[in-house]
Amino acid sequence: MYSPVELGLKYIRFWLKASNGKGHGVHSPFVFTFINEVLNDDREYYCYNSIEQIREQLKINQTELVLDDFGAGSRVHASYKRKIAQIASSSLKPKKFAQLLFRMVNFYQPANILELGTSLGITTAYLACANGNIPVVTMEGAKAVAAIAKTNFEQLQLKNIEIAEGNFDDTLPKILQQLKTQTDFAFIDGNHRKEPTISYFEQLLLKTSEHSILIFDDIHWSKEMEEAWQYIKEHSSVTLTIDLFYIGIVFFRKEQKIKQHFSIRF
Repeated sequence: MYSPVELGLKYIRFWLKASNGKGHGVHSPFVFTFINEVLNDDREYYCYNSIEQIREQLKINQTELVLDDFGAGSRVHASYKRKIAQIASSSLKPKKFAQLLFRMVNFYQPANILELGTSLGITTAYLACANGNIPVVTMEGAKAVAAIAKTNFEQLQLKNIEIAEGNFDDTLPKILQQLKTQTDFAFIDGNHRKEPTISYFEQLLLKTSEHSILIFDDIHWSKEMEEAWQYIKEHSSVTLTIDLFYIGIVFFRKEQKIKQHFSIRF
């Protein structure tokens, strides 16, 4: 993975080259709508405050957990024994991006949601509360972490979440096999390595339609992740991508006759 200094320099270069976040100069009607109706929607939705209260509680929770981490590990903490506060500070998706995922679900109204990487459940909660009628299946490798996430879901009274515990290599094929419809919306925030990320992408492709949306986390986290992101962008089934630096969004819309890639400041 890149050092904080390397990542900071990459972000500066990205910011200088990326399109502005207001939609000026963006000629794709679909992307222009995304920028104006989703990306820049600054309304304070009903569940924001309650979820963020739980985030604040997690950030000061000194309970120690023993983890089974099947991914590439944390940028900050390499130990398999961590305090909840440490996990919250290094692993939870920032409010800005978690709330963006909420707005995407709220706007596009997918029929189902799949998440690879529950962590403590903050992002999962945002995905689930956007529409309580949409089933959310979230996958977590560490049982102790999944147990904390379940407690958070109960506190928020979220009834539409199912947690699949175990190694993604084992759980993802089973979930996709059981899925009777297409995967409408998937957030991949788990194993931050090239080959597993590409593998998850290719497995998800078997269950995507032209209206599916895939979001990959930390696409510039390391050289491997950047290579995985490049592979995804170049795949023949992908028609449109949006790079927000910390996440990459993938679309398969058939009306997009020419493949386009956008980098947008957010």
